[in-house]
Amino acid sequence: MTSPLPPPAKHEPLVRRLGPWALWLLVINGMIGAGIFGAPAGLERLAGEFGPWVFALCALLIAPIMLSFARLSSAFSGTGGPVLYARAAFGAFAGFQVGWAFYIARLTAFAANLNLLVTTIAYFAPGPVGPGVRIGLLLGMSSLLVWINLVGVKAAMRSLGVLTVLKLLPLVALAGYGLFRLDAEVFASAASPPAAIDLGAAVLLAIYAYVGFESGLVPAGESKNPKRDMPRAIVLALVVAGVVYVLVQIATRKLLPGLADSERPVVDAGEVLLGPAGALIVVLAIIASVGGNLLGSMFSTPRITYRLALDRQLPPLLADVDPRHNTPWVSVVVYGTAAFLLAVTGSFVFLAVLSVLTRLLIYITCIAGMPRIARQSDAETLLKLPGGPVIPVLALMVCVGLLTRVSIESVLATAALLGAGSVLFAIAIVMNRRQTRG
Repeated sequence: MTSPLPPPAKHEPLVRRLGPWALWLLVINGMIGAGIFGAPAGLERLAGEFGPWVFALCALLIAPIMLSFARLSSAFSGTGGPVLYARAAFGAFAGFQVGWAFYIARLTAFAANLNLLVTTIAYFAPGPVGPGVRIGLLLGMSSLLVWINLVGVKAAMRSLGVLTVLKLLPLVALAGYGLFRLDAEVFASAASPPAAIDLGAAVLLAIYAYVGFESGLVPAGESKNPKRDMPRAIVLALVVAGVVYVLVQIATRKLLPGLADSERPVVDAGEVLLGPAGALIVVLAIIASVGGNLLGSMFSTPRITYRLALDRQLPPLLADVDPRHNTPWVSVVVYGTAAFLLAVTGSFVFLAVLSVLTRLLIYITCIAGMPRIARQSDAETLLKLPGGPVIPVLALMVCVGLLTRVSIESVLATAALLGAGSVLFAIAIVMNRRQTRG
């Protein structure tokens, strides 16, 4: 049976300029956002002294998923990431739905984080921030992020590199303190996990500090050697995030006797270490962290609409590439504008329930397609995982386990989203048939 749409475009108008460092920046910024700056207190309430081990456990749980995607990324060299994986395994409709769900979920998260960034910046304001100033800050931040991504890949990666260093420095410093305070008591706490209910809630809280890596897979079409560098970036990001999270949890426990009651645990820990200057440094790191997450999203997510337009599943204008800067400028501007409007109106709140289920469905779809993709791929370049199918099966088990925690609101919202995607896909089919007849 033939596909109702043309085959994926072979030509990639975007220039391959991303090296392994740039890919790692995209993956790590997709993972490390604002969550780690608040998670230690929640973990302390749920897991107590077992908190550091929850982060370690979650690294082990997310590892099969990330390793599966590392294998998938070694089979593709084009832009699109999960869109390409789903399409290769299950056809054009699955690829479009994955891209559509990915885009809306990331757009919602972007609008929410944009508001968080403005709220954090308001920390330095002498008084309350009025609605006019808030809208001005939202417009300024979104415009700056759009502009950085329009002027070229190098500018975006340099900015992302600076923000990554700024956000990781205090986290690494706290991690170093945690390593220094690593003692027999910490290891002994591994033998005393909390009750099953609290442990389940703690795992659910901590594991989402590791997701978001999939955003870094999208711009493979701009990577110099995606089949080699993308898997390395994913594995290195997992190792760095896991080590930092565990040690930061240890450090905050040692520094803050009342960690469970802290509203800003990492900020409070910085203040204990260095006084008011330490708190200020951490606040600036939060701004850099959220900014890095937003910048990475602004770089990767517009490549989804670019990919779908390149494959004639969305209007071709969205695939237009600026001849001077080699960026998908229309897709970038559309994404930035939509995010700004969502952030200003607060509409993202109604879509927030989409993120968990859509992400899990994307993971399950892509991982389930691995056997078929492996049969279609070059065996020499395909990353080999130890144990054959064991790791993908474990990855699917983790995803199914997380699905049991999804709310009915998320199910209904995601069903509506996929229904809207089906309508858009049908429109694409009709438009392409008309063009073919014409």
